[in-house]
Amino acid sequence: MVVTIASDHAGYDLRQKVVAHLKEKGFEVLERGASSADQPYSWVEAGELVADDILSGKAEKGIAICGTGIGISITCNKFKGIRCALSHNEYTARICREHNDANVLAFGARVIGQAVALEMVDAFFGGSFGGGRHGVRVDQLKALEDKNFK
Repeated sequence: MVVTIASDHAGYDLRQKVVAHLKEKGFEVLERGASSADQPYSWVEAGELVADDILSGKAEKGIAICGTGIGISITCNKFKGIRCALSHNEYTARICREHNDANVLAFGARVIGQAVALEMVDAFFGGSFGGGRHGVRVDQLKALEDKNFK
């Protein structure tokens, strides 16, 4: 699976750890965004890169990291077809795949530590969409996108 991952400068160091973890697990990784923790980089631009990679078919899933995860998740969700879930622990990372069919996992480098981030990544990529009643709700969400994204 090809995974796109982007961060602003606040998420740069944690992104490096997540990229190494993903590669160790056998994922192909498209690394985007900040080139260091010292040079300011917009979470808006980083979120757009993740969304573009998924919507263009370059990647199947994505990870978006900024200081809190809030700004970059809002950015990702501005794109039709992106379901980005801001998560703070393994449970929410797993459930966003199972119940919401999220295709982007977002988290904050200033909010969680490395160990939690890696647990979340494993839960996100280890899970799958459950369908059923959750599929009905995701279909409702897609219909809302069709209505609001013109």
